[in-house]
Amino acid sequence: MARRTPEPHRAPDPDRAPEPHRAGRRPGPLRAPWRRTRPAGTSGTSGGGLGRTPHPWARALALAAVVLAGAWLGLLVAGEVRIPVGPVDTTMTLRPSLTGGTRINVAPLGDLRLDSHHAPVRLDVDVDRLDPARAGALVEDPGLFSELGDAVSADIRDGTRELAFRSCAAVVTGATALGLVVFRRPRRALAAGGLALALLASSAASAAATWNPDSVLEPRYSGLLTSAPSLVGDARSIVTDFDVYQKELARLVTNVTRLYDATSTLPAYRPDPDTLRVLHVSDIHLNPAAWHIVRSLVRQYRIDVIVDSGDTMDHGSAAENGFLDPVSGLGAPYVWVRGNHDSRTTQAYLSRMRNVHVLDEGRAVTVAGLRLAGTGDPQFTPDRSVAAAGDPAERMAGIRLASALRDQERAGTPVDIAVAHNPVAAAEVDGTVPLVLAGHVHHRRTEVLEHGTRLRIEGSTGGGGLRAVQNEHPEEVRASVLYLDRSERRLQAWDEITLGGLGLTKAEVSRHLVEAEEPLPPAPPASAPAAP
Repeated sequence: MARRTPEPHRAPDPDRAPEPHRAGRRPGPLRAPWRRTRPAGTSGTSGGGLGRTPHPWARALALAAVVLAGAWLGLLVAGEVRIPVGPVDTTMTLRPSLTGGTRINVAPLGDLRLDSHHAPVRLDVDVDRLDPARAGALVEDPGLFSELGDAVSADIRDGTRELAFRSCAAVVTGATALGLVVFRRPRRALAAGGLALALLASSAASAAATWNPDSVLEPRYSGLLTSAPSLVGDARSIVTDFDVYQKELARLVTNVTRLYDATSTLPAYRPDPDTLRVLHVSDIHLNPAAWHIVRSLVRQYRIDVIVDSGDTMDHGSAAENGFLDPVSGLGAPYVWVRGNHDSRTTQAYLSRMRNVHVLDEGRAVTVAGLRLAGTGDPQFTPDRSVAAAGDPAERMAGIRLASALRDQERAGTPVDIAVAHNPVAAAEVDGTVPLVLAGHVHHRRTEVLEHGTRLRIEGSTGGGGLRAVQNEHPEEVRASVLYLDRSERRLQAWDEITLGGLGLTKAEVSRHLVEAEEPLPPAPPASAPAAP
């Protein structure tokens, strides 16, 4: 057997880490079997143990994330200024954006967007209120319009300068504070603040380099402002016909002043956050602008349910069905009954759409806590091959609806709102439901029927639709917002919204309260016969 040669003795190297225990050497302290060895590359939590230094790319990404998040939070909290611009009080805000540009919001009318610059920040200008005194002075003395341009330019320049200073402070403070929380090192926190400032400066430089003053000639309108070009004239003609523009702008300022004045002097009804808000529309008659109006009202009034009492179409043909496609994206559930201009083809198309509830033959649904039932119009008047049955057919449809409402009452699921297209049919449900909605006649009317049911007839939300151009005077656009108590689901108040028709600048909002001294009489017994 070969003899093992002993290893020569070596002096210990002071810089060399101690070797692990080997056989034949004095063992060190035993490690408990349940204690695991810390993985390589991790640092200890005691004794100042050192770990592997993070990869430079990871550190850079972490710093970039902190800079972006801190800058965004800073702008969100403090990156705005309030400043008067001409006759209006505005709030100017910088917001992160992938496309840049400028957005001017005139609630509740909508907004317009300008492709003013390309940078990772967008300028938002919100019109908070129009000062009646300043606006009235402009209207009473048109000579002031000659000075308005310079005054507005100076106001915007002052506001932009103040917004720039405030935004710089906001992004630096936000990024520094977040960096201090995340890294817990003042040097890295200050680096995050400096990078945030550099990011904002580069964004400003990019905006200045891509600034497009001609963008005001090509604005993009949304909401109720889609009619703005017809209100103040085409922007390109303003350059060559400024006198006409002054007169049109005076008309627009006057009417917007009336709108804001109306909303500020409405009766003192303050719906609590739990109040149910129902938007009642009717007789759209193929007017595509109606969808913009409805979508804007849903957003501005925080609508829970949209109720359409029919005549959405004009001829009810399958070729018109594509007009209905925006319905599912209006932002609230859509409850619909067939009008005399809506065919069964129209009804079938809508019944397949998401977020749409079609009511017919007394069918009842519960939407947003409200129980609604309705019936479609028994007549389809565009079909000239069938003689119109007139009011008797409408009364029979209303009688069948009233019977269905009594059935719901007996089943313990009473209906809160009934819907019919024709007021003749709607009147037949008197005493079986607190509120019934109708349309058809293209003008508003509200009355309490003999047995206590309140009948609300809405005008045309489409301004008469395509046939409006046949009239000597444009038909107004009408819609209403109904406020109902969530616990009792009874009507408390309603706002009537009226907009000018084709080419008109009228905009009115009027509020109506349900009289406290007018209690709803009890409904007749379920077995009582319907009114003839």
